[in-house]
Amino acid sequence: MERLKKVIEQYGRWSELTTYTERIEAHASTDFSHAIENAKALLETIGKEICNAKGVELGETANVNAVMKKAFTAIGYSSDTLVTQISAALATIGQQMGNLRNEIGTISHGKSLEELKERNNKVDELTKEFLIDTTVIVASFLIRSFENENSRVKTEPVEAELLYTDNEPFNDFWDDLYGEFAMGDYSFPASEILFNVDYLAYVTESKIFSDDVE
Repeated sequence: MERLKKVIEQYGRWSELTTYTERIEAHASTDFSHAIENAKALLETIGKEICNAKGVELGETANVNAVMKKAFTAIGYSSDTLVTQISAALATIGQQMGNLRNEIGTISHGKSLEELKERNNKVDELTKEFLIDTTVIVASFLIRSFENENSRVKTEPVEAELLYTDNEPFNDFWDDLYGEFAMGDYSFPASEILFNVDYLAYVTESKIFSDDVE
């Protein structure tokens, strides 16, 4: 969550999102249903803000899946980019967060006393960590992509000076941290996604990793 908090701090217009990040951190261990509800709301808020800024109509009944897909499109990614393929999978994760919230929430459909007691046990710690980490990755990427869009459009593409295949220690570290993202029959490691989607961010994170190792 610290990574996302730094991004929010960097771009002041998103400061209100701290309401969500604080709630997620406060309830991640004690009431995960509340944490996941705020994680879903955080992604949805970012998506709606981007769409509103770009003049993209969402409709009154747009779910988080539709909001996130339109947000990626609003930023300017064409249908044939790797980012668009990845965004479809990430949007699905956002929708599943809503389904999970309904399943383990304290007020959805009514709960027996035993169900209230056991609701947090329905999600293991590894899954909790994955969902929170995914929220951080997606939210940070959307904000940074939106904020950097003008410079990305107006400048020439950045030529990769650092080869992905020559940076295995960092790639292994990043993949161990965030794993792989599956999209139907396709699967991409997190480090490869970062390298191809946001090369400058890849370089920055790689440098931070190298400095920490040293």
